[in-house]
Amino acid sequence: METVFRTRVLSSLAKVFADEELRDRPYAGGSALRGETYSFQVAYWSDRLLAAVRVKILSDPDVLVSTRSVGLVPSELPCYHNHDERILRSTPGLYPDPLFPLEDGGVLKIPPKQWRALWITVEVGEDAAPGPHAIEVVFETETGEQLGAERFELDVIPVMLPKQELVHTEWFHTDCLATYYNVDVFSEEHWKLIDQYVQTAARHGINMILTPLFTPPLDTAVGGERPTVQLVDVEKDGDVYRFGFERLDRWIDLCTARGIEYFEFSHLFTQWGAKHAPKIVARENGELRKIFGWETDAHGPEYRHFLSQFLPRLVSYIRGRGLEKRSYFHISDEPKIAHLEQYESASRTVREYLDEFPIIDALSDYAFYEKGLVKNPIPANNHIDPFIEHNVRPLWTYYCCSQFRDVSNRFFNFPSARNRILGMQLYKFDVAGFLHWGYNFWNTQYSKKAIDPYRVTDAGCAFPSGDAFLVYPGEQGQPVESIRMEVFFEALQDLRALKLLEQHIGRDAVVGMLEEGLDKPLSFREYPIEAEWLLAKREQINRRIRECAAAGR
Repeated sequence: METVFRTRVLSSLAKVFADEELRDRPYAGGSALRGETYSFQVAYWSDRLLAAVRVKILSDPDVLVSTRSVGLVPSELPCYHNHDERILRSTPGLYPDPLFPLEDGGVLKIPPKQWRALWITVEVGEDAAPGPHAIEVVFETETGEQLGAERFELDVIPVMLPKQELVHTEWFHTDCLATYYNVDVFSEEHWKLIDQYVQTAARHGINMILTPLFTPPLDTAVGGERPTVQLVDVEKDGDVYRFGFERLDRWIDLCTARGIEYFEFSHLFTQWGAKHAPKIVARENGELRKIFGWETDAHGPEYRHFLSQFLPRLVSYIRGRGLEKRSYFHISDEPKIAHLEQYESASRTVREYLDEFPIIDALSDYAFYEKGLVKNPIPANNHIDPFIEHNVRPLWTYYCCSQFRDVSNRFFNFPSARNRILGMQLYKFDVAGFLHWGYNFWNTQYSKKAIDPYRVTDAGCAFPSGDAFLVYPGEQGQPVESIRMEVFFEALQDLRALKLLEQHIGRDAVVGMLEEGLDKPLSFREYPIEAEWLLAKREQINRRIRECAAAGR
């Protein structure tokens, strides 16, 4: 009996579930600027198990095409009970997310009667020839018989995509690398892992990195500890502290070489209230021991005395390295209005030494900014309106598990368009920075235990799947990227394209184009949810860029 084999070319915004028919229409062509990374998918279905199907890519030599398989991972908690209706599904099960390299030079094992997908990535070079480039994806049996094929046409616009201006951080958890791969912290094996994961981050538009001066006091149960990842050596001799920056030097050199532009130094006070000091270890009388932590009153004389010696020395180090314009600081993550007094005390302490530097903290109550306690507040995208209304500059935003109604986010069960729309929102509101807490948080909530991210995608049934990490741990220390990471990078490319168009026609005209035909102005809560709208809008932006470049404007 002849094999029934079906295929369909889809945009990067489709999500292909194994247990349902395709819901997205074919999408066989698009355009890209030089220097852009463009992605599309080819879905496939067989009526029987095929143990070894070879995938061939036929394309022009001046565009670099790579292929990965869209993997499935489980979600026990795809969403909270009071979710909105802008979702794909709310049921637990298998969701498409990790992007795996093909084995043996391009071989697939295809299960019967399930839709699966290939993720095709096109790197458009700076010198790529303008005009259409055909990309053909061919499926063959072991004997060379063609099962199916799809053709995609990418139109290259001979204009260079500009450099990213948005400051973008996804918190990098160095301890999770050491734990998962079972290597000693800051061993050569650990440094190699750090290097590989930093490269992947920078390649996807992450240009700021969480830098653990001391073990970051983040997502840790009160009284609990995460593995020590402290870049600064501390020696304690009575009331005198001495500091070593050799590991921090190596960190900064490595990250700079890989394209990281900004360093956000880890929080100097604990999360959710600034009550305690982070875990800090020091060598005293020849022994390494913990000198500060949960038992430390962050506002007491001992920790203040430590900061009075450490922060001036750190500032001298920053100046010596020429990092003044690249350094950002944190006080405490996500303080609430009930913590205002404690945060104010911490802010006064820190600003005595760091007033020349941006202090950025994720918080959502305008009172912290109104009282002058934080220079660069980072409100969540569902609490950003007061900051927009008061014209706060620079304006940043973030989202996490709490931003699950109405606004953009990147959970497994969200349409990818709800992830990518953020780029256009960031443009309209002239947002300078974006923060997210989960680049590779491979723990349960409060870091009570480590997890296998291929089996547990919701931090131990705590956060909707897709919140805690963007990358999976791969073999030989190679990060396995996700659909969500690639689509978010597309959002950043949309933002860069809009900035480019603004140079030609002005900001008001660009915003007018974005909102053309919408019933309501584009906002963080009001936006089109359809992938077709977003894809068509980007094509419209590209056409205008091409026209302006051709006219010499």
